[in-house]
Amino acid sequence: MKNKNEQKPLFKFIDLCSGIGGFHTALKGLGGECVLAAEIDTYAIETYNQNYGIDSNNNLRDLTKKDIPYYDILCAGFPCQTFSKAGRQQGFEEIRGTIFFDIVRILTETKPKFILLENVRNLASHNNGNTWNTIRKTLTEIGYLVPENPFIVSPLNFGIPQSRERVFIPCIRKDIAKVEKIELEVPVKQDTTIFDILEPTVEEKYNISDYEKYAIKVWEEFKQGITTKSLGFPIWYDSFKLDKESIKDLPQWKQDFIIKNIELYENNKSFIGSWEKKFNNLQDLQPTHRKFEWQMGTEYTSIYQGIIQFRPSGIRVKKPDFFPALVAMVHVPIIGKYLRRLTPRECARLQSFPDTFQLSTNDKQGYKQLGNSLNVTVAKYVFENTILKEL
Repeated sequence: MKNKNEQKPLFKFIDLCSGIGGFHTALKGLGGECVLAAEIDTYAIETYNQNYGIDSNNNLRDLTKKDIPYYDILCAGFPCQTFSKAGRQQGFEEIRGTIFFDIVRILTETKPKFILLENVRNLASHNNGNTWNTIRKTLTEIGYLVPENPFIVSPLNFGIPQSRERVFIPCIRKDIAKVEKIELEVPVKQDTTIFDILEPTVEEKYNISDYEKYAIKVWEEFKQGITTKSLGFPIWYDSFKLDKESIKDLPQWKQDFIIKNIELYENNKSFIGSWEKKFNNLQDLQPTHRKFEWQMGTEYTSIYQGIIQFRPSGIRVKKPDFFPALVAMVHVPIIGKYLRRLTPRECARLQSFPDTFQLSTNDKQGYKQLGNSLNVTVAKYVFENTILKEL
């Protein structure tokens, strides 16, 4: 039973593909009330219920008009793997990609006033733009004013230290639209620092392993010892001593990288000889960790100054200005200065969830959920500056 003093919501919304509630947190903060949420991931359902008191255990494919209470706005961060560069980019050909058309079915049956969709940056250019053209044409045909192009916004635009460009698609039902064209002014990227979101103390379990410390030490000594200070290409240790003639049948891009590695070795032969002898010819490292990517330019000199990732493509070091995008596949960034990983709470801060937000007690699931989520501040800004003005 509602409290008599409880303020009437400005609008009501449904939260499809709701995850842990990025849209929910954003829209509730602007006076909205969620009347239905739909999610199929068991752990995300649990986190959603824990924070909002709403059971999101609904499959949107099964929802019909009679299942859905009155609402004004449909929100959905529909599955991105089919459009993501990190996935196979199959788009609408893959089953998760067709969820968009289930959303269209719900829109057609319920005809809400507004829509707010979110997806990965690659959606804008996927399949040479044909995917976006299909989305825009479909939403237009069912009666909505749709932006000419999706809006691309990142937390970096708001001084949040995470590089995470995402596509947002706000739509207005044509019969109530006060504008002829939906526009959004995206703020200029602001200076950031990773240290703004760090916790002062963390549990030991977030410290990196002895093996990871060893691998970092190997490449730190390499970086300090070579005379070549500008490393604008991946370092592949196993390519140092290859013969140029032996690689002539490889793709040209690969030949180019290997030749640069051979030349790097030749120019630093004396040092590299002692370095590899000291570290057992890198045989104690996994093959993928015998690859190294320095992405910090010349203004930084030490790995320990950067953000480190152990990736399938090698050990990558990036500038400490901001974190790379959190992804559900979980390459949790390492803070070089502290030799530890980001905690789930710090990841939540990167997604603009308040510190009162209750995270999964399972760290693996917590990282996954936050990697799948959208940034609350970004969603709030897009909503405020497009749809909220129309209410």
